[in-house]
Amino acid sequence: MTAPDTVTRLRAAGCVWAEDEAALLESAAGTPEALERMVARRVAGEPLETVLGWVEFLGRRLVVAPGVFVPRRRTELLARTAVAHAARLRAPVVVEMCCGVAPVAACVDGAGELHAADLSRTALDCARANAPTATLHEGDLYDALPEALRGRVDVLVANAPYVPTGRIRDMPPEARDHEPLVALDGGPDGVDLHRRLAAGSPEWLAPGGVLLVETSPSQAPATTAAMAAAGLTTEVAAEPEVGGCVAIGARVGVSPAGEPA
Repeated sequence: MTAPDTVTRLRAAGCVWAEDEAALLESAAGTPEALERMVARRVAGEPLETVLGWVEFLGRRLVVAPGVFVPRRRTELLARTAVAHAARLRAPVVVEMCCGVAPVAACVDGAGELHAADLSRTALDCARANAPTATLHEGDLYDALPEALRGRVDVLVANAPYVPTGRIRDMPPEARDHEPLVALDGGPDGVDLHRRLAAGSPEWLAPGGVLLVETSPSQAPATTAAMAAAGLTTEVAAEPEVGGCVAIGARVGVSPAGEPA
């Protein structure tokens, strides 16, 4: 039974699912004092997930912390696509770029050789808990990766920032005020990092390797155009009911599905 005061405070703060959130907070708090601290953080606008310390993702509880990007449900399509491609190989080399707390690596964890890279040390600390077998790398995109991976990556996957700079101000306060700008801002049209990922991918992908990038339906043409400009063959997977959209690019001579082109 949740305390009426907790529900009232959450509802007054604009929490649409106040009863559900109150139950989660009360379950997570070990003492009344801890509950008060957690409720105060939530009422102040902090995302529920970072207050709790976890987010549910494809049936897993992933560790999150203040100051990291919180994985969304739409990214589950990216993770499932990566898992499907990795499953076709006996010992795949999988790299999650711009990994944040490594939701995709967490789902691939235990299969083949796994790497994850990000600029944020805070995010990588979470990634270490979520994907314990992954080798973690701190740095900017391909600069973070060791030379030993060049030309060996079977599945290169990224949920890189793709919110256009001018639309950051329109995002919900939970994201705009509590998640790092570098994890949100994708440049003027939101596709700057997608272009960088696509341009560098041929040097890192193995024969038959694929680049998987989360994008939006409206930005997918620009994302796939960047892949095509890098010599990749492309297609798009979408899941409209949750807003999931993934651009898929494969090395020249191999289709995105892994069959000879």
